[in-house]
Amino acid sequence: AETKTRPTAADVTAFIDAVGHPVRRADGHALRAMFERISGEPATLWGPSIIGFGSYHYRYPSGHEGDAPRIAFSPRKANLVLYVGGYADYESDLARLGKHKASKACLYLNKLADVDGGVLEEIIRQSWESDSPSGC
Repeated sequence: AETKTRPTAADVTAFIDAVGHPVRRADGHALRAMFERISGEPATLWGPSIIGFGSYHYRYPSGHEGDAPRIAFSPRKANLVLYVGGYADYESDLARLGKHKASKACLYLNKLADVDGGVLEEIIRQSWESDSPSGC
């Protein structure tokens, strides 16, 4: 099966501006600025709703392969989803972050005001610099 998550030429600013919830919209713009500053890469809309930075190629033992953003986020209706993680101290950094939920490679935030911004920046930076990019 072919992956649907591919880089597009869609306008990232327009995508974030269209987010209905005003706090999630503002947080989306703030995350974009943070991710761009940390990665040095421009924001690219991957598929219909993931804002990605950089890219990497993956190949699974099954033979499935493709490209994905190195780090990314999505201002979804239910919460902010950050595609980060994959580094040694991730769990200890999460313990210092503040209110969140997490899976192996996704971080879920209700709003940026719920977390420590410095810790969040460190998580994004470590994820960007990691040799094992994450993905939900």
